Amino acid sequence: MNRVKKPLIILTGPTAVGKTSLSIALAKAVNGEIISADSMQVYRHMDIGSAKIRPEEMQGVPHHLVDCLEPDEEFNVVRFQRMAKEAMKGIYDRGRIPVLVGGTGFYIQAVTGDIDFTVHGEDTTYRQMLEEKAKTEGAQVLHEMLAAVDPASAAAIHANNVKRVIRALEYYRQTGKPISQHNEEQRQKESPYNLAYFVLNDERTRLYERIDARIDQMLADGLIDEVKTLKKMGYHKGMVSMQGLGYKEILSYLDGTWSLEEAIYVLKRDTRHFAKRQITWFKRERQVEWFDKQDFGYDAQVILDAMLASLREKKISGERGNFK
Repeated sequence: MNRVKKPLIILTGPTAVGKTSLSIALAKAVNGEIISADSMQVYRHMDIGSAKIRPEEMQGVPHHLVDCLEPDEEFNVVRFQRMAKEAMKGIYDRGRIPVLVGGTGFYIQAVTGDIDFTVHGEDTTYRQMLEEKAKTEGAQVLHEMLAAVDPASAAAIHANNVKRVIRALEYYRQTGKPISQHNEEQRQKESPYNLAYFVLNDERTRLYERIDARIDQMLADGLIDEVKTLKKMGYHKGMVSMQGLGYKEILSYLDGTWSLEEAIYVLKRDTRHFAKRQITWFKRERQVEWFDKQDFGYDAQVILDAMLASLREKKISGERGNFK
């Protein structure tokens, strides 16, 4: 017997494109609840630099995976997938529709493709050996090891992203096949959901202007004080959370590595680069619908109406459903 696929709405796009306000209108229109697909908004005390939605902006729409963890807690795609699935179960049980909102493409893919992250047993000895090798011989050595067995992953993963390099090497050792091949197979899988995958985008010059303006606003809102407070609480550059955009740059200013002008310059430049990588990622995804703001005259209502028309075509309705 064919099971009816449960509805799932994705609203994504590059950083600063304007997802947050649209997501509220969309969730209200479909009787939805929002799950944050963002690697930073999950952390408490990190509000300004992560552009976290404020309670008064939520307009009563329930939000999940926001303010759940302390900045020293581990958060990765596997944990995100588990937490998102738990949130989705509750949303379906309430007869509502999950709306996954955020710009972390791999996190979204983990849910839409129901990626299987299980590997055949944990080899902590091998992992520890690789971690030690990175410390003593440098990250580049590990990256070269990866390039020898999985050139596609080596091209996609920066040498400094030691955690991901190690995970790719572990996967190859445990399965005998490149993780890039595994990821591509997962990408080609049909989604187990009745999926509406919306990508909001803008003309590049305007997007970059929005990024610069947002960073200026973050600084005016007290980003430096936020990072100072985190530092006083004992959080440091060695933590994954503090490597987020806006945090590592201000830490470099506070520790005297850069002037404030240099830190702001790097933050704006790297955020623009990040937006470019996000767009590249979403262009590779299947089943996506692009909503270029300039094509809709920058009218949020017109964009929302077009999204709702697409949902009607997919028979994803805002009427209270039984999704158990």
